Amino acid sequence: MQIGMIGLGRMGANMMRRLANDGHDCVGHDLNPDNVATMKAEGFPASADLNEFLSLLDVPRAVWLMVPHGKPTEASIAALAERLAPDDVVIDGGNSHYKDDVRHAARLAEQGVHYLDVGTSGGVWGLERGYCLMIGGERPIYDRLESVFRSLAPGQGDIARTPARSGEPGPAEQGYLYCGPSGAGHFVKMIHNGIEYGLMQAYAEGFDILRNAQSEALPANLRYDLNLPDIAEVWRRGSVVGSWLLDLSANALQQEPGLESFSGFVQDSGEGRWTIQAAIDEAVPADVLTAALYTRFRSRQDHTFAEKLLSAMRKQFGGHTEPK
Repeated sequence: MQIGMIGLGRMGANMMRRLANDGHDCVGHDLNPDNVATMKAEGFPASADLNEFLSLLDVPRAVWLMVPHGKPTEASIAALAERLAPDDVVIDGGNSHYKDDVRHAARLAEQGVHYLDVGTSGGVWGLERGYCLMIGGERPIYDRLESVFRSLAPGQGDIARTPARSGEPGPAEQGYLYCGPSGAGHFVKMIHNGIEYGLMQAYAEGFDILRNAQSEALPANLRYDLNLPDIAEVWRRGSVVGSWLLDLSANALQQEPGLESFSGFVQDSGEGRWTIQAAIDEAVPADVLTAALYTRFRSRQDHTFAEKLLSAMRKQFGGHTEPK
């Protein structure tokens, strides 16, 4: 299948490569001519001109957006709305707010253009590992593009099947899922990222306690000079707290045990705030997730080793760097 990718940064470019590796025809567009040149040098048709990019796509066109949420996404959808034809499809794979998806879908539907929201998790490792995809929108359009989602997803791999499941493995076991109508995909991804905040905070606080086990405030016979990289490593094997986030933490600590190059200034990308707002709207208590979000706010004023590890994890999975 042919896919047009708008946004050839870390994730968009790697998604094109993964799709091409599985036999799909990919065309790229980015306002940055250097990103366009990189993809063209690899043999992909690409253009910094939107009109030329669209002319390279077969009708009906499928255009995937991998641009930052907010103004860049709004501008991209507005530009596409002026140029696309009935039965074309716009796919927003960024981290847009689910309420924006409902608005975008309604706007494009007036012109007969379809819209899917696809929460995409995988970060800078997705080319190799695949991407976990949470999809919302019209079910027939999801069905039309399912081969694309299947190619981007990790597949079942060596992950053991959930014992209670039976029958043929479904899409969820392959790493992609149709979640419901417009906004459902990004809603599920939003909660995913809220949970991510909480998990990262738990690891960060735990390792901060381990690091401070040698504090002079403790009795001399109760002080421990612990090897944090080795502790992270042993927990990766057989421990109930094992996870990919722990794998990334272990990698960061092995590279730099004291995390000296990190200030501990931790950004939040929006989804954590939206998750807490959804919890408020639903009157659902979310103590851990709220505390994790507030810790990120505090980190911009006062930094601890825990915040350094949070920042290191963000760099490991998403390539996020601290502001200078």
